Amino acid sequence: MSSLIPLNSDFSHYGASVWIPDPDAVWVSAQLLNDYKPGEKQLSLQLPNGNVRHTKVSPSDLPPLGNPDILEGENDLTALSFLHEPAVLHNLRVRFLDYNSIYTYCGIVLVAINPYDHLPIYGEEVIDAYSGQDMTDMEPHIFSVAEDAYRTMTREEKNQSIIISGESGSGKTVSAKFTMRYFAVVGGASQQTSVEERVLASNPIMESIGNAKTTRNDNSSRFGKYIEIGFGKNGDIIGANMRTYLLEKSRVVFQASAERNYHIFYQLCASRDLPEMRSLKLGEASFRYTNQGGDMQIPGTDDVADLERTRNAFTILESFILGISQLPSNILALHCSLSLVGLSSQAEDISLTNFSKLLGVEGSQMAHWLCHRRLTVGGEMLVKPMTGQQAVEARDALAKHIYGQLFTWTVERLNSALRSQRGQAKSFIGVLDIYGFETFERNSFEQFCINYANEKLQQQFNRHVFHLEQEEYIREELAWSRIEFSDNQQCINLIEGQLGMFDLLDEECRMPKGSDENWVRKLYDQHLTSVPHPHFRKPRMSTSAFIVLHFADTVPLISFSSLVSFQTV
Repeated sequence: MSSLIPLNSDFSHYGASVWIPDPDAVWVSAQLLNDYKPGEKQLSLQLPNGNVRHTKVSPSDLPPLGNPDILEGENDLTALSFLHEPAVLHNLRVRFLDYNSIYTYCGIVLVAINPYDHLPIYGEEVIDAYSGQDMTDMEPHIFSVAEDAYRTMTREEKNQSIIISGESGSGKTVSAKFTMRYFAVVGGASQQTSVEERVLASNPIMESIGNAKTTRNDNSSRFGKYIEIGFGKNGDIIGANMRTYLLEKSRVVFQASAERNYHIFYQLCASRDLPEMRSLKLGEASFRYTNQGGDMQIPGTDDVADLERTRNAFTILESFILGISQLPSNILALHCSLSLVGLSSQAEDISLTNFSKLLGVEGSQMAHWLCHRRLTVGGEMLVKPMTGQQAVEARDALAKHIYGQLFTWTVERLNSALRSQRGQAKSFIGVLDIYGFETFERNSFEQFCINYANEKLQQQFNRHVFHLEQEEYIREELAWSRIEFSDNQQCINLIEGQLGMFDLLDEECRMPKGSDENWVRKLYDQHLTSVPHPHFRKPRMSTSAFIVLHFADTVPLISFSSLVSFQTV
């Protein structure tokens, strides 16, 4: 965010509009009741409700100026006379509440507000309206960004990428889906071909196995996705390829309060009475792997109908995916993960039998190796029984591994189905839908990596919106006022630099007796002694946790299983 632009001599007169902080509304507009003179230490301000507030000020801490009324509701934030936090928030609020618009431009960037509602602004008639139009000629919309990328690709023969970023729950995945839908329509024939259908069919499949309910989002992506849509010489879609990043495998075995496991588990359990599901021997979603959050139902969500959509998507892709019949055979492994835990010894025997049968292994061998481990001591192979806790950890590790393999296998099969059947693509448009910045009551290695990725995206945003624009002004010798912004390079260096957090974690992983506790101790020694790092802190009452001050928020993290997670990434 740009720095606050303070009062200056041109606007420091009686009646000038300024913004002041407010504990409830964040910012409120106020009017000067006296001319400001340099050096004065107090301003008299009239609030919208008529009350008068006397505010202490200093030359370096003057309130930011308000924009002229004529600019209220501008569809491009760069058109505002003063671009600062309260001006941006106010303009977005006006457009959302008074103009019923969730979209606003900020130069080449599209700002989107999640309305948490289905809006009638994404039909094919809207796509037709934006097709072939310049961004500046149309109201802000996700379709205008998609059209700009498509036109640039076809006319200038340059590959394009669209980065969709924001905090968790901001609507990134929905924006990515509408972007892909736009390309499927404008890059297809009068009727969608099998290629466009396959590209769109990948969405419900990936959502079912990669999305879950969190405290902030009922349909949160728990993985990052980058999809390249390939186009032929005539601008038609000829194929696509998907890359995924850092699936949150820990969710398979643990969910925080009011959260769920991946959607597919609940879809399968809710559909247990279907004839083709009976062989899976599923019950209600009362398994330990699905009920830890205590909130198994999502209001307004029909898990049975969602599974049907997932299966229909597989039907569209069926002839392109080897080994797929009425129900994708890879879904069986999901039940294996569920079956690893029983509620009694008898239930455990039944679950183990079902699990072993579905996995194609001997039940006795599975029972043995879930409770024993093999060691090599002095060249001799030993088999030792595990403690109860070790057996639980081994079971959970197996469940996470199975699900991770299922996820990877599914992505590979989808890519086989999406691969071009008409040779090499002439150009492509990439769409990045990355997990949003997040902080929960309990934050572990996954949140650490997710927020690191968002730090890198924020740096990319800063570079394109601030660095490159201002460098262009300098090259063209244009008159301009420098806009200061928060540079997050220090935080990135803390994480990825020499003797940074990843560097020390990698070092600890190479130690014969490396541990999470030793890693955290090294972090304390490196970043809190002598010159404390401005983006790193130690909690008062913990020796196994740390705090990172990110660009978006301050996030406390626990170190539990960080070494194991790092080694498996």
